[in-house]
Amino acid sequence: MSRNTNKPAVQGAKAALNNMKYEMANELGIGNYANIDKGSLTSRQNGYIGGYMTRKMVQFAEENMKGNQ
Repeated sequence: MSRNTNKPAVQGAKAALNNMKYEMANELGIGNYANIDKGSLTSRQNGYIGGYMTRKMVQFAEENMKGNQ
């Protein structure tokens, strides 16, 4: 049994991050990501999802920072 010790920086953001993860997986062509066995996916496929999430979050932060200047 794995132990996930990752904690969001903002409490209560877990549901939003999970929704974002499922949306990113869907955009990348991995449907039904919420219900599939993640172990059946390659590390490359799982990495694409995490990388795409990071790219989108950085883009959002940059746009937000630009709007505040």
